[in-house]
Amino acid sequence: MNEDRCLNDIAPGEHAVVSELRSTGSMRRRLLDIGLIENTEVECLGRSPGGDPSAFLIRGAVIAIRSEDCANIMINSVEQEVHKWD
Repeated sequence: MNEDRCLNDIAPGEHAVVSELRSTGSMRRRLLDIGLIENTEVECLGRSPGGDPSAFLIRGAVIAIRSEDCANIMINSVEQEVHKWD
């Protein structure tokens, strides 16, 4: 069961998948231009010392996104596959 979570909710080192972009206007266009579309996997690499912006790995590029913009990027957690070799 997935709750509404935004990109601000993931901690450094955590992965997530974009479920919806709620941004509008030029910010939406910028996010789409960098490949931040539905089902894109993102990883939080860290936050600046003041907490804003945060750095994310998106399609092989490191992108800094402000907290107010992260609030409009809805995500789902990535289910980690566990491989058990017998």
